[in-house]
Amino acid sequence: MSQGPRSGLSAVSSALLAMSRHLEVRDVLKTIVASARELLDAQYAALGVPDDHGGFAQFVVDGVSDAQWKAIGPLPRQHGILAAMLHEARPERLADVRKDPRFEGWPSAHPNMSDFLGLPIRDGDEVIGALFLANKVRPSEGRGQDVPAPRAGGGCGFTEDDEELLTILAQHAAIALTNARLYERSRELTIAEERSRLAHELHDAVSQKLFSLRLTAQAAAALVDRDPSRAKGELQQVAALAAEAADELRAAVVELRPTALDEDGLVATLRNQIQVLDRAHSARVGFSSRGVRALPAAQEEALLRVAQEALHNALRHSGAARVDVTLEKHGQGAVLRVTDDGSGFEPAAIRSAGRHLGLVSMRDRASGVGGNLTVESAPGKGTTIEMEVPGG
Repeated sequence: MSQGPRSGLSAVSSALLAMSRHLEVRDVLKTIVASARELLDAQYAALGVPDDHGGFAQFVVDGVSDAQWKAIGPLPRQHGILAAMLHEARPERLADVRKDPRFEGWPSAHPNMSDFLGLPIRDGDEVIGALFLANKVRPSEGRGQDVPAPRAGGGCGFTEDDEELLTILAQHAAIALTNARLYERSRELTIAEERSRLAHELHDAVSQKLFSLRLTAQAAAALVDRDPSRAKGELQQVAALAAEAADELRAAVVELRPTALDEDGLVATLRNQIQVLDRAHSARVGFSSRGVRALPAAQEEALLRVAQEALHNALRHSGAARVDVTLEKHGQGAVLRVTDDGSGFEPAAIRSAGRHLGLVSMRDRASGVGGNLTVESAPGKGTTIEMEVPGG
């Protein structure tokens, strides 16, 4: 290895810390691959997570440009050396991967590779991935070359020390990858729970409106002949109930719609949803943002869900004429405020009001991402819900 013991240990520590910062599976994979390539002075690095159909559910590379990757074509299958690492679960260190009898070739746009070091990533007895490096770069070489110069005596450029270091990375990669999978699974369950809750709320709210609508329409029909003026009043009530039912449906659709956080980010997602709510309700709903950049995914989701819950309360329960949502940079993190001019409530009664208004779940969401939530309210003075998160 080209690094001394102290600098090598520092680099490994930095790589492991970088792995621990990410919870999304693909971010974890990218960090593992980039760290392995940098630490072991390789021209190329890749990590594949196998699927159950002979291919790879994910395959991440480092050292190959986007244009090169696109030209290479579809993801590789589980064959040759990759299959050996996955199925035989043993390290592979080769002087020239192209001369190995298991080598089955690669697409024409694939870069040439010679030296090869590969390891399975294991979670207990299960092989959950394969991590490999190619083309050891000597100090006099640059990573821009396609094929490093031949090794003296034809030996592999990757050493036993390299294999030992990659083994350490693979062990920690297994932990990081397993944690990332568990996190994504928990997010899926949370989303499923949210959808179930919203469907239940939608059923209750809209069913009540439609039941009232039907009774009022029946009363209007009975009064048309004998009391037209009263019938007119009942029909006006029908129109009002229909409008309220439409509001409930529109708001529920906004909450059930995918948040698009990954594609659009928190600020754009909040702005889009608030614009829809502003059009759907008689209350004015405004949004402003100052200085907020990307936050960790879990924090962005928690902020979005708290904003949705607070807006739900303000628009459906408080009788507010105006609701303002602000999102501001605060240190490395952010502060969300949802303020309404509605009926408010007595702070002393916050325990009994908390469950009804979803304050318990909002506090759980805030604390779950290292943040905190405060509520200020008074009868006739409106309500402000504030959530602060520390950032990444």
